Amino acid sequence: MTAKKKLSKIRNIGIIAHIDAGKTTVTERILYYTGRSYKIGEVHDGEAVMDWMPQEQERGITITSAVTTCDWRNHEIHIIDTPGHVDFTMEVERSLRVLDGALVVFCAVGGVEPQSETVWHQADKHRVPKIAFINKMDRIGADFFKTVDMMKKRFRSTPLILQVPYFTGDTFEGIVDLVQQKTITWEEQHYGVVYHYVDIPQHIIPEAEKYRDRLIETIAELDDDIAEKYLEGLDIADQELTKAIRAATLRLRIVPVMCGTALRNKGIQPVLDAVVDYLPSPEDVPPIEGVNPNTKEVEKRISSEKEPFAALAFKVAMDEGRKITYLRIYSGTMKVGEDVYNANSGRKEKIARLLKMHANKRERINEAGAGSIVAVVGLKNTSTGETICDEEHPLLLEPIEFYQPVISQAIEAKTPADQEKLSAALAKFMEEDPTLKVKYDDETAQTVISGMGELHLEIILDRLIREYNTKVNVGKPKVVFRETIEKSVDVEGTFQRELGDAKHFGHVVLHLEPDKRGSGLTIINNIDISDAIAVYIPVIEEALRDASLTGVVAGYPVTDMRITIKRGTYREGESTGLGYKIAASTAFRDGCSQAGPILLEPIMTVDIMTPSDFMGEVIGDINSRRGEVESINPRGPISEIVARVPLKQMFGYSTDLRSATQGRANFTMQFLRFDKS
Repeated sequence: MTAKKKLSKIRNIGIIAHIDAGKTTVTERILYYTGRSYKIGEVHDGEAVMDWMPQEQERGITITSAVTTCDWRNHEIHIIDTPGHVDFTMEVERSLRVLDGALVVFCAVGGVEPQSETVWHQADKHRVPKIAFINKMDRIGADFFKTVDMMKKRFRSTPLILQVPYFTGDTFEGIVDLVQQKTITWEEQHYGVVYHYVDIPQHIIPEAEKYRDRLIETIAELDDDIAEKYLEGLDIADQELTKAIRAATLRLRIVPVMCGTALRNKGIQPVLDAVVDYLPSPEDVPPIEGVNPNTKEVEKRISSEKEPFAALAFKVAMDEGRKITYLRIYSGTMKVGEDVYNANSGRKEKIARLLKMHANKRERINEAGAGSIVAVVGLKNTSTGETICDEEHPLLLEPIEFYQPVISQAIEAKTPADQEKLSAALAKFMEEDPTLKVKYDDETAQTVISGMGELHLEIILDRLIREYNTKVNVGKPKVVFRETIEKSVDVEGTFQRELGDAKHFGHVVLHLEPDKRGSGLTIINNIDISDAIAVYIPVIEEALRDASLTGVVAGYPVTDMRITIKRGTYREGESTGLGYKIAASTAFRDGCSQAGPILLEPIMTVDIMTPSDFMGEVIGDINSRRGEVESINPRGPISEIVARVPLKQMFGYSTDLRSATQGRANFTMQFLRFDKS
């Protein structure tokens, strides 16, 4: 992509949804209709362009977010196809962090499903404008209006219906476009490439008029010009309506809703039109904010090539041993061969190659500017969430928030040669995936990997064998616990020793108290700045944070606790940083032992969709797993059961659920909090 492309003609969008709602199928049609790919790749055949990893093709799911670029109506659309499985939520999180708009795909049969809610709230958190596409309208049980009602209730949003489905009997024929007041039908024999705008059939005109009136009423409440014309009974031109819908979408006041069936090639071209018409260009989004590392002041950068260069590294991938860093450029331009500055590490890096990505294929370019999403070869010391910028105008953008792992598994290499390969492979995986943690256990000589779920770890182990030819023995998955305390205590720690020729002294008094669940570790300093030991406070705080990584019950990190540094003693000529460090660590460990230490286990929110006939068996099974049913929502022949269950009790649940329901129920699970058993 040339840096000269007009910013108003660029769209950076993500396609997000619950697993199996049809995200990747929608993306494949978009690529085909925009001429980006010459044939349609189907997920069920393992041939989807965007699902290029062998693990994705075998399982028919998306694991890693894939980036591509296509053109529609002289606009350049950068698309990130994200995973729907909860184990890979981090991929969605980091994609939404750098995107300007989102296309949310819903299944017309399942409606708003659990992971749909998660991705919707992630988009809301980053204030990303959305359009919704209700997919699978050809399926038995598809209900467009019920899905729209669920969106209203679950998201407290204002869905704006732009299209209504058009059926002949039970057959989904096409859509009625309420803005242009036309029916759109597709020719199936041409894979949906050929489509026609025709007059609305007489028998559905009353329904079309009803929903168009609702559309205009909703927009009139948000746009004064439309309101004036509406109240005076004047005609409203399509362009005026489109402009008003765009303005309201960008302000997050409405979510335009469309429908179709991606698998049957109906409804995709109007979605592309909506991406161009309603979602923001880089010029429409607010200026990016960051902190100048030199002055510590907040600075803003508007999306322009005339501004100083600033970009965020949102993803790292290893490809044939080479590190590729994905960047979203917010301002300025970058060229091959230039030096750039990593504002997090304070180091210079060189741009060896610039690439425009199409899933795992690439196209070399020489220059990229504001609004672009590109891949770079050459950033050896840049990690996910770090800022790359102009050294003369440094800027630290807000980093990406990472999720904490909840499940771990012990692995050990089968041979010494495998051990070397294992260490190198895991180091590369950790660089790619910030939610993967690796720890070596000296006592058992095992390597412990921790991740977001059973599938997450399964994929890592599969990649070890396939990509690095590393043979490992695998232990059973284990739950990652946390520790906390139940009582408040005052405790003091003293260190006094002569090491070599120097004396080391430190003395601190701490107050430890339990805090509410999910609050983490809070350290409060009550020592006056004029006190002689105030200079050692940073050392004491660092020692407390280090000590909190290993609890006294079973060595798990300590959380949900408030530590107050009450006072300390200073000795002229003897007080040292080492002394206070050891004193603080000792006091912390003694205090934890005295304050009723307990283990906290990960509690999961489990959302089960089951035929109502099997509800009794499913609830009984949840109760037997120490679970607590929170709500039961009947949806006709299917019921949704929402429960909270300890993760430890959920291993092998998918097999048990299938057995209990003749394979007809499914579930999703996501981390809620650490809590008492």
